[in-house]
Amino acid sequence: MTRVLVVEDDPQLVRALVINMQARHYGVDAAPDGATALRLAAARQPDVVMLDLGLPDMDGVDVIKALRGWTRVPILVLSARQGSDEKVAALDAGADDYITKPFSMDELLARLRAAVRRREDTPLVPEATVVETDEFTVDLRAKKATRGGHDIRLTPTEWHLLEILITNPGRLITQKHLLQEVWGVTQSNKTNYLRVYMAQLRRKLETDPAHPRYLITEPGMGYRFEG
Repeated sequence: MTRVLVVEDDPQLVRALVINMQARHYGVDAAPDGATALRLAAARQPDVVMLDLGLPDMDGVDVIKALRGWTRVPILVLSARQGSDEKVAALDAGADDYITKPFSMDELLARLRAAVRRREDTPLVPEATVVETDEFTVDLRAKKATRGGHDIRLTPTEWHLLEILITNPGRLITQKHLLQEVWGVTQSNKTNYLRVYMAQLRRKLETDPAHPRYLITEPGMGYRFEG
């Protein structure tokens, strides 16, 4: 059974989440504050953590940082905070996804299923470094991309961006992280670089670049690869 730790101080929302997840055969533990959450996470070893940022005893970002000190468990943030700064802070601290309240239960459960799939996926190893989609194939070892049987020429920068995204399938990678990884710490605010290079990648790899299926933008936050 997949275990979910819900960290939320709104009893009505906790009740709704518990009922919906138990109906789908998830095991659920609930914590009303950060200290309880950290204690339960260590004791119960959940498969996924759902975390509100506005907790009564500590900020949710600090909970994320504490968890990331010892576990890679997927963390889904559920928060009424809609500012991009708050979202980026949570993602940079180590959250895997960010869902803004109010949300539909169907969307939340879909994000939960995606988080579980990512956790169960076998990490990329040297013997299995080919990523295939319906539209293109990427060979990480050979540093080669093909589409429709033809090689796609990618610049070193385009390749570096693509490599980061496809080795973290489904995970939202922040603009700041991508900029620091590809261009260096001093360029972490040059979001226009990202827009230009992501547009180039989509033109080369996506069938409909204006409506990408694989290289997805999360406005104000970053990008994700959906395999």
